[in-house]
Amino acid sequence: MRQISIFKGVVLQTTIATVIPTFNRASIVSRAIDSVLSQTRLPSEIIVVDDGSTDNTESLIAEKFRTVSYIKSENKGVSAARNIGIKAAKSEWIAFLDSDDEWLPQKVEKQIAEISHNPNYKVVHCEEIWIRDGRRVNPKVKHKKYGGYIFEKCLPLCVISPSAVVIHRDLFQELGYFDESLPACEDYDLWLRICAKYPVLFVEEPLLRKFGGHDDQLSKKFWGMDRFRVEALYKIIKLGNLTESQKQKAIDMLTHKCSILSSGFTKRGNYQAAKKYKCLIEKVKC
Repeated sequence: MRQISIFKGVVLQTTIATVIPTFNRASIVSRAIDSVLSQTRLPSEIIVVDDGSTDNTESLIAEKFRTVSYIKSENKGVSAARNIGIKAAKSEWIAFLDSDDEWLPQKVEKQIAEISHNPNYKVVHCEEIWIRDGRRVNPKVKHKKYGGYIFEKCLPLCVISPSAVVIHRDLFQELGYFDESLPACEDYDLWLRICAKYPVLFVEEPLLRKFGGHDDQLSKKFWGMDRFRVEALYKIIKLGNLTESQKQKAIDMLTHKCSILSSGFTKRGNYQAAKKYKCLIEKVKC
């Protein structure tokens, strides 16, 4: 059902689905869902995709959140869970919320208003508040957020947070979904594909709290995250859809990351892995 609301005189008729992937986070997923239900502009759909949890997530959702759409799936990782949610959604726009984060009350309303004022855009993200081990911390300069054509800004590391973004569903049909073969940096991979072609809107106001420091974060589970960024860079270079300028910058970044990885593996005596990244540099230059 198309929901209509008004923000600063602008009539909003956009449908939006919130997709919340979760795995064994019954102790904190309520905070995420409550933050969606507390929005000044409620989304059209709230979809929780349970990635094979073995805790009491299912009973919690059934008892406490009866208006939420709950999907239980096999444990295939966060990319698969998000993709399931995207495909199940009926709305025009898709917003994501990691189950350990929470939205501030006006996130949906302000981002949809931004879209209404800029109808040619298909992506909008926002500033965020970082909480680490219960304390607010300031992001480093390298984590600075941007709007516009930001492909080059996306190359070093992920500069768009899944919990901060709203995406038109057409982009998934055109450019593909989250890459389920990547155990981490799957968002980095998607932003490269999107930002190589489209500009993004950016709301320069914190509209969510992003929590970190807990043991089940992917950044703690996997060492050497640049290994996965290199895979994403190699993939987009080989797709052949970049401009010459974009391609060269992507090659430069892949070369830089591969050189660091190769050097690190050499120091640790893993010469086979070191050779792999040296060879990858040569492959992209051919």
